[in-house]
Amino acid sequence: MSTSNNNESVSKAPSHIVYQVRDREGQKGFWTRVGSAWPHADGKGFNVQLEVVPLDGRLVFRVATEKKD
Repeated sequence: MSTSNNNESVSKAPSHIVYQVRDREGQKGFWTRVGSAWPHADGKGFNVQLEVVPLDGRLVFRVATEKKD
C-alpha cells in the first residue's frame, strides 16, 4: 500500500464514527465519540483513527451522517 493511497482515504470524510459505549445499570448507555473509520478500497476492512484509547466499555461503529453528533 502506498503512502498516497493512505492519505487519500484519510483526507475524505469518514464513513463511520467510532463511539465508546459504557453501559450503566438500569440506565441508557453513555456514548462518547472517540474516533473515525474509513473503509478499505476492497471493502473488506477499515482504517480506524482513535483520538483516545478507551479502557472500558465497548466500541461501536455507526454510519457517519450529516446530522451533528
